[in-house]
Amino acid sequence: MFAHERSTLIRKLLRQRGRLTFEELKSQLGVSAATLRRDLTALAASGQAVRVHGGILDPVRLRGEMSFDERTANRRPAKKAIGLMASSLVGSGDCVLVDAGSTCLEAALHLLGREDVTVVTNSLPLLEAGLHGRGRLICLGGELRRVSGALTGAASLGALERLQGDIAFIGATGLSERSGASTTELSEAAFKQALLQRARRRVLLADASKWDQSSLVRFADWADFTDIVTDRRPKARLPRHVRLHLVSSPAGKLERVA
Repeated sequence: MFAHERSTLIRKLLRQRGRLTFEELKSQLGVSAATLRRDLTALAASGQAVRVHGGILDPVRLRGEMSFDERTANRRPAKKAIGLMASSLVGSGDCVLVDAGSTCLEAALHLLGREDVTVVTNSLPLLEAGLHGRGRLICLGGELRRVSGALTGAASLGALERLQGDIAFIGATGLSERSGASTTELSEAAFKQALLQRARRRVLLADASKWDQSSLVRFADWADFTDIVTDRRPKARLPRHVRLHLVSSPAGKLERVA
């Protein structure tokens, strides 16, 4: 593999996972430690990676929370496959509470054409897409967080308290084997916790880039969910009541795992 090919692969992996260890990269690329150090030095010098002890970080993650457009573009095939699987869990007559994450958006887009469900959300991108749908769509107002497209705060929480959902789609920024699900900001964590309280079935939607990392604000234990839809089997030992649904991406083949 030439240096340019290695550099392209490293940048692709870094965009997907946010952080990579030296040993992970060495194993993935099949190169010597000296060659890998030269590659990482070049990437760091060009600003495409940040060297840390034992590995590298994505500079985009260090700037803070990725924008909604950046998150939507990141691992899009996997998110679309997860969204398709999640939407298949929704039955006729269900009221679906939808979080403002990019993967949750992919799931909800499949519901907009269904007239037999009601979708409730604080996601501005989903509300915009709903202009072209046929199903019932309820907006939870609030203060706009432009970086995520979420409407948050007392207004959205107050409206949600008066509703009861059959199923909720909930996203996360980080998923840790020990600490569970986390996100970047207190107001969004509060909304996710409210979703968990207001739905009978609580479905976590997360692609593989979220696993094995933690974000700033923890909002849920594994036991708080009834289902997880993802494209990588988690290392965490899930409670017996949590059902795991695995998708194989990018082809989008579906596999249900009890």
